[in-house]
Amino acid sequence: MNTRIKTGLIGLGRMGRFYLEEMQKSGEWDIRYICDVNPGIRALAGELSPGSRIIEDEQVIFEDPEIEVVGLFTLADSRLEQIRKAVHYGKHIISEKPIADTVEREWEAVRLSESSPLLSTVNLYLRNSWYHQCMKHYIEQGEIGELAILRICHMTPGLVPGEGHEHEGPAFHDCGMHYVDIARWYAGCEYKSWHSQGINMWNYKDPWWIQCHGTFDNGVVFDITQGFVYGQLSKDQTHNSYVDIIGTKGIVRMSHDFKTAVVDLHGVNQTQRIEKPFGGKNIDRLCRLFAESLRSGVRHPLLPRLRDSAIASEYAWKFFLDAKEHELPSIGKVQTLERIRERRRNMKNGYGLIKRF
Repeated sequence: MNTRIKTGLIGLGRMGRFYLEEMQKSGEWDIRYICDVNPGIRALAGELSPGSRIIEDEQVIFEDPEIEVVGLFTLADSRLEQIRKAVHYGKHIISEKPIADTVEREWEAVRLSESSPLLSTVNLYLRNSWYHQCMKHYIEQGEIGELAILRICHMTPGLVPGEGHEHEGPAFHDCGMHYVDIARWYAGCEYKSWHSQGINMWNYKDPWWIQCHGTFDNGVVFDITQGFVYGQLSKDQTHNSYVDIIGTKGIVRMSHDFKTAVVDLHGVNQTQRIEKPFGGKNIDRLCRLFAESLRSGVRHPLLPRLRDSAIASEYAWKFFLDAKEHELPSIGKVQTLERIRERRRNMKNGYGLIKRF
């Protein structure tokens, strides 16, 4: 008897392909459909998953009574309507973030999902990373005393204006909401106060680098730095990505190079240094936890909820808009931005994906 989970994937762009690959590896999923409006992508889908039915109209997936799960991997402006259909037709949901293209529509998606017994989750991938799981467990053991300070930095070359952020928002929202979420996850409560500073790099209209600091309701303080501005035209590109968590007695910290993550644990009873493969987007873990939850009928506690995504998105927007309320220096020229875009076009591989960053 075939016990694989009957699934339809909607959108086979960069993230959709990650899901397809991991679902194929696991053997847990019966990918009945792949839907994409792009004929070139549909042709590629047929090559990557010859056993799936490749379609252009997503409605076919929703109306198939055998489909148990839909994967929503299109742009954010499509997701609310797709979540509405999923709830209406009784499909469980795996979604990319953000779950809609405005905060108001995100909260509508949350209300729809929470009014239904269907299982839904969203790819807030940092929660499922081995390094954050390791550090949080260490903190919960009391090794660093009381949690006091959260410092998170993620600066890379990466997407520049005009490269895919249109419906997901500018850099601090599209990417930065992951760090807004993980800080809240560590603090275990809600944001209370904040102040942001940004800069309009290359004379672009929106800040592409922002640092925000503030407090949580429990008194924990934070600072989050994010920007895709880090040496875009460097001969040899690099990045600066770390988490530094300070308690009243000890510290934990992590850094990575997109290949290996290094965790340093300096507690009152033990000191450890752990190096393991970075793990990428952890989609394999998200899909495994979702499958386990479907089979058991009990939601795994590590599965992010749509509500978590809506909160992270809302505060990322608040921090971004706060930066725009303060002085925004504009440094650089639009001609430099054009040079960066040209370089990045030449860095793309055969699938139209940017290598590494």
